[in-house]
Amino acid sequence: MLTVFNAYAQSFTASAERTTVGQGQRFQVFFEFKGTDQSQIRNFIQPSFRGFKILSGPNQSTSMQIINGSVSSSITYSYILYPEQEGTFTIDKASVELGGRRFETDPLKITVVKGNAPQQAAQQDQGISSEELNKNVFIVAEADRRNVLKGEQVTVTYKLYTKAEISSPKISKLPTYQGFWSEELETGNVQFGIEMYNGERYRAALIKKVALFPTKAGKLEITPFELTVPVIVKRNAQNRDMFDSFFNDSFFGRRETIEHQTVSNRLTINVNELPQTGKPESFNGAVGQFTFDAAIDKQSVQTNETITLKMNLQGKGNVKLLDLPEFKLPIGFEQYEPKTSEVINRSGVVSGSKKAEFLIVPRISGTKVIEPIEFSYFNPQTNRYHTVKSPPFNIDVKKGAESFESSASGFSKEDIKLLSEDIRFIKTSGFNLSKKESTSEIKSWFWISLILPFIAFVAVISVKRSRDKLSGNIKLLRYQKAEKAAQKRLKIAKKNLVAEKISEFYNSVSQALFGYLEDKLSLPKADFTVDRVKSTLGESSADDDLNDHVIKILEKCEYIRFAPQGESAQSAKDFYESTVKVIIGLENSIVVKKK
Repeated sequence: MLTVFNAYAQSFTASAERTTVGQGQRFQVFFEFKGTDQSQIRNFIQPSFRGFKILSGPNQSTSMQIINGSVSSSITYSYILYPEQEGTFTIDKASVELGGRRFETDPLKITVVKGNAPQQAAQQDQGISSEELNKNVFIVAEADRRNVLKGEQVTVTYKLYTKAEISSPKISKLPTYQGFWSEELETGNVQFGIEMYNGERYRAALIKKVALFPTKAGKLEITPFELTVPVIVKRNAQNRDMFDSFFNDSFFGRRETIEHQTVSNRLTINVNELPQTGKPESFNGAVGQFTFDAAIDKQSVQTNETITLKMNLQGKGNVKLLDLPEFKLPIGFEQYEPKTSEVINRSGVVSGSKKAEFLIVPRISGTKVIEPIEFSYFNPQTNRYHTVKSPPFNIDVKKGAESFESSASGFSKEDIKLLSEDIRFIKTSGFNLSKKESTSEIKSWFWISLILPFIAFVAVISVKRSRDKLSGNIKLLRYQKAEKAAQKRLKIAKKNLVAEKISEFYNSVSQALFGYLEDKLSLPKADFTVDRVKSTLGESSADDDLNDHVIKILEKCEYIRFAPQGESAQSAKDFYESTVKVIIGLENSIVVKKK
């Protein structure tokens, strides 16, 4: 088993800076070995570079990563090549040895096209243009489909591609999803890997992934995702392209950081209406693949005895927006508010389950029937509607024990006669009643009892109007409930901290603080940036020290998301306590000025 594991833990791959190059345009090729112990690598054999002149190489570099306690390392052999003629050329296999086993790369095809004459290697450094930055650092938004049905999931991913050395990016503006219900999908920490894009080699990382469910038909547009990326450049007069040497050691040379604003492409999704043919009456907007069942816990009961009706809906689709189907009870049954629960899985295709328990009470005896409960949904894979029905529920309701007892009124069971199932006759004679001669004056408690209901009625109306006004003011409602929402998220973070799930812990703390500031400062999610928070806090009553502390924690949240591996459990605990103190401080001091 260990032998098999070690074999699959190693890989040796070949890649090129670009697979289509101009004649006379130099480029780089890379042979990278990944594994857990690159120090034991022996006997690297380079391939034949027929059709190319080797300007430099092999240049050797190593790297090591520690993620969640797992150690991985790599060694890269790189060459700078110069194409001498046009045509399509194949770079043969390269090979290395490790533990008595030889690893080989796949052949690499390079197309050389007619290009400009080679430029001189030595040029004076005249700065970096926006065109160069946009070419070497950019975001690509991709949708897994462009034509969907109303309610069908569209998965949109945002990837950051770079040839340059970058620091922790900051979100400038989040995309907006007008006409969609959105669910953020789990992506974990940002990790870069090597990818080819348009025939060129980049370091790429998945930075955001979201599931969208269109709520209306037509052409819907997704706005761009904007990031501010600190690009670290090495200025070297002997290098005509300062991005060529990014994958080499950048320790030597003058280094500068440039704040680059990168914007993703826009996406347009064409949404079609669901077909009307075959649409069942019980259809309520569910699109996906679902299962549904319902059951009762008793089929034979006595009057006034409770029955539990359970429903379970699960499958793939936007479960969060779905309502459980309605059902009708026979005459003589009472129904209470259900107990509901839901579980949503956001790891890829959104799926989950929604459950409910209804308490029903029969008041009349006899054989009763609850008609079958229907749930209908549209399946995009089969392109038709499906209806799932529960069986009918036959319930035998028997008469319960008599509940009428003797009381202070003097009536006994013999005084009460049942004329029918729901009409009861009460004896009306033989009570030996007598008229009371004396009358008492009206006491003060009478007037109090007369006025108190009116005062209570006015108070209830006032409270109701206040709550209605609060419910209509979404910003005020979010402002007042910001702390409670943050407390719930911090509880999740505390559980992750105890379980030593450091990455999940930082994600939870970030969501708690970001969500609190969005609600407390009335900031839309699409406009939430560190600079916007700093500006809004400056208009509040919070002191400058507290505001500076908030900004530092926000910046650390962004930094840790891109580089969490260096954080210990103790630093995570300190970070948690600092975040709690900040939220408490803001809650006690913040008052946003009215404009």
